Amino acid sequence: MKIIIVGCGKIGCTLAAQLSYEQHDLVVVDTNPLKIQQLSETIDVMGLAGNGSSVNVLSEAGIEEADMLIAVTGSDELNLLCCVIAKKVSKCHTIARVRNPIYNKERNFIRKSLGISMIINPEYSAAMEMFRLLRFPSAIKLDTFAKGRVELLKFKLLPEFRLDGLSIMQMVDKLRCNILVCGVERGNEVFIPSGNFVLQNGDRISIVASVKNSAAFFKKIGVHTQQVKNALIVGGGTLGYYLATLLSELKVDVRIVESKIARCEELSQLLPETTIICGDGTDKKLLLEEGLAQTEAFVTLTNMDEENILLSLFAKKNSNAKLITKVTRIAFDDIVEELDLGSVIYPKNITADYILRYVRAMENSISSNNVETLYHILDGHAEALEFAVKESSSITDVPLSQLNLKDNLLIACINHNGNILIPKGQDKIQVGDTVIVVTTIEGLNDLKDILKK
Repeated sequence: MKIIIVGCGKIGCTLAAQLSYEQHDLVVVDTNPLKIQQLSETIDVMGLAGNGSSVNVLSEAGIEEADMLIAVTGSDELNLLCCVIAKKVSKCHTIARVRNPIYNKERNFIRKSLGISMIINPEYSAAMEMFRLLRFPSAIKLDTFAKGRVELLKFKLLPEFRLDGLSIMQMVDKLRCNILVCGVERGNEVFIPSGNFVLQNGDRISIVASVKNSAAFFKKIGVHTQQVKNALIVGGGTLGYYLATLLSELKVDVRIVESKIARCEELSQLLPETTIICGDGTDKKLLLEEGLAQTEAFVTLTNMDEENILLSLFAKKNSNAKLITKVTRIAFDDIVEELDLGSVIYPKNITADYILRYVRAMENSISSNNVETLYHILDGHAEALEFAVKESSSITDVPLSQLNLKDNLLIACINHNGNILIPKGQDKIQVGDTVIVVTTIEGLNDLKDILKK
């Protein structure tokens, strides 16, 4: 597809890199020629310096032939304007990044009124991921499929679980839980394991299961699955506001530490149920006085990755809190993962995943098996994709054991009319099902792509 990306900031560059890998015809537009030059030196993309809301600039970028325009500049209004103008001069799909909380409350109205295909809010999307983790604090990462019926959870294997040295098959037989281990991270290695794979303490394990079965599994290994009752958040920006709003709805006692007096006054008006503490979030004495040692969740949301990382390390040493660490830059993600900071959230990756999911679904709108949900998992080394099976094909009504599947690929779950199946060899994929596939193969667009040619 021909895709125009307006804005070469962090999200624009991340998205361009992923879409370029999937062989899309890309044009990037930005007012800063240096940003375009830097991006063009790293990936195969055509760059154009100019204002993306200009009809002439968009025409030069090829808007008349484009399939999609994605506006991710730092201005909500500019992003919306780019999309409106693009719709006026072409029939392309449009995606706008909109961050202002006022617009967020009205995003459905704005999207329909302006004819925009999708509106994405990075901070709200990241807050939702944090919210899910605080409802299930023992998970390092939690994603959902099948409209919430299926969970993909990552957790760390601890000695108290008494699973060290067991193969996956032995673990499942011992616990008698209907789950599927779809990935294991051990040090810098990533595995999509077979039943004979032997687990070790310290492994980061990803499982797929129904909500009921995942809860039963964690109960049997002695993992706490109740939501947190209180949370201490450092950083009162937009992301902190969204997270506090979501947690307040669950009656979680939330405290926010924010250094700017004007922002504290604003948050006090916006969040009457939340305790706002005006102070330096890097002040160790202040954190301890505000109950760091007793808090059940500690979330670092400042604008500096270094501060967030150091604060999480300090909290790890001085409390048993569930840790969530926001990291903006991903260049050193391998080092960050080694620090054991609890759940590390990369907002721009979450945003890019949402947009990439939409691109893939649109790209295959004619196909019988569209990508409905997509997550990057196993520290970005694999994808978990949910396909909707709309028509009969070479993969339907055939026992899974008879399908010639590609290597490094696992059919993790089948949702058949709301009945969640952890598949076995005799099970079949049927029209109307949704199917979850975990693979290290990037760029799967259709369920038939799981077969060897």
